Amino acid sequence: MKGYNLHYFLVLFFSFCILSCSNELKDYQNVASDYQIIPKPLHLQPSQGRFLIQDKTRIVGDTILSNEIKYVAEMLRTATGSDIKTSNNIADYQKNNSITLLIDTSLPDKESYSLLVTYNTIVISGKTPTGIFYGIQSLRQLMPSTIESYQEENTPITIPAVHIEDQPSYVYRGMHLDVGRHFFPVDFIKKYIDLIALHKMNTFHWHLTEDQGWRIEIKKYPKLTEIGSKRKETILEKNFNPYIGDEEPYGGFYTQEEIKEIVTYATSRHITVIPEIELPGHSLAAIASYPGLGNTDQPHEVGTRWGVYEQIYAPTEETFKFLEDVLTEVIDLFPSKLIHIGGDEAPKKEWKESTFAQELIKREGLKDEHELQSYFIKRIEKFLNSKGRDIIGWDEILEGGLAPNATVMSWRGTQGGIDAARMQHNVIMTPGSHCYFDHYQVDKEMQSKEPLAIGGFTSVEKVYSYNPTPEELSIDLQKYILGAQGNVWTEYMKNSDHVEYMILPRMTALSEVLWSSSEQKDWDDFKVRLHHIKNRYDALGLNYAPHEFTSELE
Repeated sequence: MKGYNLHYFLVLFFSFCILSCSNELKDYQNVASDYQIIPKPLHLQPSQGRFLIQDKTRIVGDTILSNEIKYVAEMLRTATGSDIKTSNNIADYQKNNSITLLIDTSLPDKESYSLLVTYNTIVISGKTPTGIFYGIQSLRQLMPSTIESYQEENTPITIPAVHIEDQPSYVYRGMHLDVGRHFFPVDFIKKYIDLIALHKMNTFHWHLTEDQGWRIEIKKYPKLTEIGSKRKETILEKNFNPYIGDEEPYGGFYTQEEIKEIVTYATSRHITVIPEIELPGHSLAAIASYPGLGNTDQPHEVGTRWGVYEQIYAPTEETFKFLEDVLTEVIDLFPSKLIHIGGDEAPKKEWKESTFAQELIKREGLKDEHELQSYFIKRIEKFLNSKGRDIIGWDEILEGGLAPNATVMSWRGTQGGIDAARMQHNVIMTPGSHCYFDHYQVDKEMQSKEPLAIGGFTSVEKVYSYNPTPEELSIDLQKYILGAQGNVWTEYMKNSDHVEYMILPRMTALSEVLWSSSEQKDWDDFKVRLHHIKNRYDALGLNYAPHEFTSELE
């Protein structure tokens, strides 16, 4: 009987051990799934315990952090359906069940942050409010995706204990949006800005003027929106030859009040809005509005097909006065240090045939029309510099001589960026090979099943493989590569759902390229975390491309 009891005891003991090991493994797996943050933090140390959001939870921080306190409060209100108490009394710091936001000037970078979660306190520290905001984004991803909308069943919200120390690799982390070809409402622009914020990106490049539409109200020149914001029709898909239009008038523009509202909204998310006013090319809508800005006496209409038009601004004093007036109003609306002036795809045919342009080339001692474009851009730069602003332009502004203080956006591959860096100019990398999100996301065999795109093939994995700093640059010149940007040209994106489909999850991949250190990059690891952020896409009601999630969906 004693032998039986011993045997029984041993069976129970080992069964308990196996069950305990199984539970520990299960707990470990659950813990591992709790830390799937994108972009990947520099240092992340999981810990034991979970913080529970309760009725008594309070958010604490100095008044200088009122914007960030409000952001956290709204995030939790969306999740819980109730208001979370806030306090500017720093004495409440580290009281039970508090979320505390602190400025810590000892942190290494203005965008760096520290996030400490224990079972009863959360502390987010940043050298600046910007760093704290990025810490909040990491906190957001530590919470279940269900926080993105109110759940009536009121499931408890817990946050896993962790210590994160984090900062970005690049100072410029941007997303572009063309609203000239297709116009998008204010609500979607805000949604786009929210996506930029979620991904810890810091710049919204807003392409506001084009051959096919002028989208910004300029009070001194009302015809820019009365005429230039409207086209009589739009080319039907890719029916270029012969041309077929859809016979539907199209238009839209942003009032200055709407632009102020958007800039304020972006600022609250620590995002800089860089406006782009195209010159000297991509200016047909403006020339159609004010024919005196063109090189000929012929009347013009706002463009209806895609591509490059021969019409460009005449390099006259009338044109420079017009552009200075326009840019003066733009400067008043946008606090950005950089103003984008385009400078790309400007055919020189009209200048070659223009008596005035040819006389100006001779008078200024210029070699050719390329140097005339450089002259044109340098005049605009001088004006903007006098207003305390600097120009940024596409890499064509290198042709004919680079303006003294210009930042170059390298889109025709990487060579323009390399050349500019060697000239000690700041560079933003946007090569079509990796950063153009108007390309198809699948190879040619599958493209017929996809929404219409301009062409090409840029997969999520290709975006993730990108290194913005060219190996050709010596270490002392690499500092001129400020970062990179995803470009979204909307010729074939008629609505916001299509834009979302084209940027997600490629934007998510680019965010990690720009934030996380190159040593951390691991495609297989990223794919695991990407499957977790897909749940957040779903909770936010986003329309994303499913290709990287196919195996899971099947």
